[in-house]
Amino acid sequence: MAVLVALGAFVMTLIGGLVAQHIGDRRHLVLGLAAGLMLGVVGFDLLPEALDLQPDDVHGVPAALLMFVAGFLALHIVERSVAIHRAHEGEYAAHTHTHAHGPAPAAPGEPVKGIGLTAASALVGHSVMDGFAIGAAFQAGGTVGLVVAIAVVAHDFADGFNTYTITRMYGNGRGRALVLLGCDAIAPVIGAAITLAFTIPPGALGLYLGFFAGFLLYLATSDILPEAHSPHPSRSTLLCTVAGCAVMWLVIGLAD
Repeated sequence: MAVLVALGAFVMTLIGGLVAQHIGDRRHLVLGLAAGLMLGVVGFDLLPEALDLQPDDVHGVPAALLMFVAGFLALHIVERSVAIHRAHEGEYAAHTHTHAHGPAPAAPGEPVKGIGLTAASALVGHSVMDGFAIGAAFQAGGTVGLVVAIAVVAHDFADGFNTYTITRMYGNGRGRALVLLGCDAIAPVIGAAITLAFTIPPGALGLYLGFFAGFLLYLATSDILPEAHSPHPSRSTLLCTVAGCAVMWLVIGLAD
């Protein structure tokens, strides 16, 4: 089941990349909805499930919540360390503009292309973890698997969109962008397949779900939402985010 859901992520990633040049002004609505779905998963399902599976405390704090904070900080530290924030197209555009009007580099265009490839490759690695998250969630139970799958599939649309856009924005050709998009699409299937090889103990699964909840919260609040609001700080984007949270509340209630 996990691999079949990961195939849905595969399709959604491809769709995200293929519509990157055509979605235009409606993109912020899709990203706002995706962020709402992710926030709903974290608050309504992942954290409660993580606390149920791992009830132990560490120095007065539930271990699952410590992992939640660790997941948030881990992704934050990685993004700040490599100085690549893949979410905001405006930042990338400004970077390109600087090269265009500043001193010409020794090999024009090559450093820019390298940054685009690095950012897209990081998205591929992250998509492997998305697939692993789907597989681990289905081991925790069908309800958890369903809601995590919805969040990951929604998020993978944004991943596919960003993989193609960032690669092209930094001067890489369409063919190279499509290759990276294909790698990003197949990555969740690989991640889900890995979880078929072993069963995660309940306590360890609770810690992982807590960590993944922090990871997902960072993506929603630091990447997806700012990207959704940067071109269009509109009320409609906010309403889509609220709607995404409400949809997850409904899905979790029906699944239970």
